[in-house]
Amino acid sequence: MPTPVAVLGAGSFGTCLAVLAAREHDVVLWARDPEMAARIERDRRNPRYLTDIALPRNVRATHDLGEALRERELVICAIPSHGVRDVLSEAAKSLDPEAILVSTVKGIEVDTGMTMDRVLEDVLDPSFHPRLVFLSGPSFAREVAERKPTAVTLACREEAYAVAVQTALSCPWFRCYTHDDVIGVEVGGALKNVVAIAVGMCDGLGKGLNARAGIMTRGLREITRLGVALGANPLTFLGLSGMGDLILTCTGDLSRNRQVGLELAKGRSLTEITEGMTQVAEGVRTTYAVCALAGRVGVEMPIASAVKAVLEGAVNPEEAGQMLMMRQLRAESE
Repeated sequence: MPTPVAVLGAGSFGTCLAVLAAREHDVVLWARDPEMAARIERDRRNPRYLTDIALPRNVRATHDLGEALRERELVICAIPSHGVRDVLSEAAKSLDPEAILVSTVKGIEVDTGMTMDRVLEDVLDPSFHPRLVFLSGPSFAREVAERKPTAVTLACREEAYAVAVQTALSCPWFRCYTHDDVIGVEVGGALKNVVAIAVGMCDGLGKGLNARAGIMTRGLREITRLGVALGANPLTFLGLSGMGDLILTCTGDLSRNRQVGLELAKGRSLTEITEGMTQVAEGVRTTYAVCALAGRVGVEMPIASAVKAVLEGAVNPEEAGQMLMMRQLRAESE
């Protein structure tokens, strides 16, 4: 039976999920920009993201948040992490009291060090908390929109709601698995972007495949170490939201965070790089947030710290790599 769906955020991932959901459901796509919403509604295409993908007739676009949420049973949040608190605080006034909310946001709030699950719990009434579902995994928006096979995970503390979303979104080219480790899925989805910047720098400097594999593997170790300190199950990081998303983001040419690393290796400044991007590279903000969070919980994260040093201009990518290679020797399990 069709479900009334709202997608908050008309970026590339919000657009692809609106197209995906419209296969079975009635969809409203919310865009912050009134002009963008009007052009999507008129032209049946997003004028900025996935511009060649036609939107089905049962996707309606609006910039009115209250209208977008009215009588929507499933709400998908696909906005940049720095906008989640403000948008969802406003959305809370219009959410259907029985709605299931799905977050696809991969990031950590800079000011608070909160993962997105904690941000949502902070701004939404406790009655919504059991119905918060978190979608993560290796999923470039363009490939989802082009119906290329994709597998993701849906984490929720109440399995029944994850299963409900799994049923609503799964189709022959988009396979959803369920999970109960919200913290692990959130940490994996956010931190892989930081490692992808490091791998981009490594590749941009031509350091080779050995070095790339080393950064990815030790990066996964860092992600796991912080996740476990926050209460995650270490096995989660071997799954889609951990290793799966890490592999994709570090090696795929569609990865915005990898592109940031590649450009840093060319000697370009962070300001110059980000000003030339049309989409958000979440790993930049996440690097600062995760280093602060790791310091508070006493977890050592040398790769994230090296990326932060480059972003701040304290060292260049070559020097950051040398710092990592010359660290004190230790056991791999550390």
